[in-house]
Amino acid sequence: MSRKLLIGGLIVLIGAALVAVNLLFERSDAAEVDVEAIERRDLVAIASAPGTIQPQLSVDMSASTMGRVTRLAVDEGERVTAGQFLLQIDPENLQAIVNRGQASLDATVSAHEQAQVAVETARVNLEVARENLERQADLWSLRLVSREAYEQATADVELRETELKAREVDVEGAAQRILQERATLDSARYDLTQVTITSPIDGIVTRRNIEEGETVVIGTMNNPGTVLLTIADFSVLEAEIEVDETDIPAVRLGQPVEITIDALPDRTYTGRVTEIGNSPIQNQNAAAGATQEATNFLVVVVVDGDIPGVRPGFTCTAEITTATRTASLAVPIQATTVREVELDASGRIVRQVDDGGSGVISRTASASSDPALAGGETTREEREGVFAVRQGRAVFVPVTTGIAGERYFEALSGLEEGDLVITGPFEVVRNLDDGDPVDPNEADSDS
Repeated sequence: MSRKLLIGGLIVLIGAALVAVNLLFERSDAAEVDVEAIERRDLVAIASAPGTIQPQLSVDMSASTMGRVTRLAVDEGERVTAGQFLLQIDPENLQAIVNRGQASLDATVSAHEQAQVAVETARVNLEVARENLERQADLWSLRLVSREAYEQATADVELRETELKAREVDVEGAAQRILQERATLDSARYDLTQVTITSPIDGIVTRRNIEEGETVVIGTMNNPGTVLLTIADFSVLEAEIEVDETDIPAVRLGQPVEITIDALPDRTYTGRVTEIGNSPIQNQNAAAGATQEATNFLVVVVVDGDIPGVRPGFTCTAEITTATRTASLAVPIQATTVREVELDASGRIVRQVDDGGSGVISRTASASSDPALAGGETTREEREGVFAVRQGRAVFVPVTTGIAGERYFEALSGLEEGDLVITGPFEVVRNLDDGDPVDPNEADSDS
């Protein structure tokens, strides 16, 4: 009896050992993976880009006349109003030009008056000559004067008429010279007014490049003039951001934007897209012929409300909401991978199923399950998709994606709600093949 018990115990121990070895073998053969169930979520697509804060209205004040600054009434950072006096350039030279122009105009007016007097004199002389001609004509008809006297009187009338026309031309020429001198004087007076520079807008002096006593230089075709002051209106602020070319197709006018300013990190500001550049931003390296590392486009965002303490040029980060989806199938971004798959003539994935029926079971038909397609030609292509867990194995499922949020992307086809997809570990997912056995470990997903 003891011998039989001993033999039975050995058999039980050997069986238990075989079961343990089998379990250990199966456990080592199946890779442990993290999985997450597909759920419906609200997704928001964000395009993030750096930029700078700038006032919507900024005016660079330059001088239109050259001279020395004799008065300077504002400092950088000072608030000014429209029409407020800013600075004055030495007016002596321009005042002398105005005085000279006024004297020239007065002389021309006097010449015009003298020409008018000459016209009146010529007109009186013409009347006298005509009266004399009438007397000579009467006497000539009675043959009381010689023909020579009559012809002399006729010639005298023609001479006086010519003289009158000449004096009238002189008057017209003097009138034109008056207009010319008056225009020259008006131009000189206008130039004189430009020595006094006032603010064109309400705003803040953000830059002052001149000091009292320095000389202002006006611009030429190839040499820009001195920018004396820069005045900015901070009532409307803009964020000028540089958006990557891959995000530009999704950016539209009016899209909402959240803005964070590096120098003011405690608040997030909102705005709207108001302008989208059609040409890429050219940096200095690209202009010099160097290879451009990235292609960015300028997008202008008008910031809602005021930003206390802001300065032009503050760096910021803008997040543009380019799309939103409600209750869409959401797939974790870390689950996405790319695999080369074999496709039949109709574009379906060719999968191998073992004879025992314990192999991979796919939602899509395989060429091996269709006798008509079993001998057809196949092609191999790379497809983006995820690994879904089905009957203890990893099945590669190509997925048509929509928008991408911060942690999830939208699945338009290939998956259904409740499917388990493999999210990690990364090393396991990278080396995973279609049909590999897996040991899923479902983790709690954040809502």
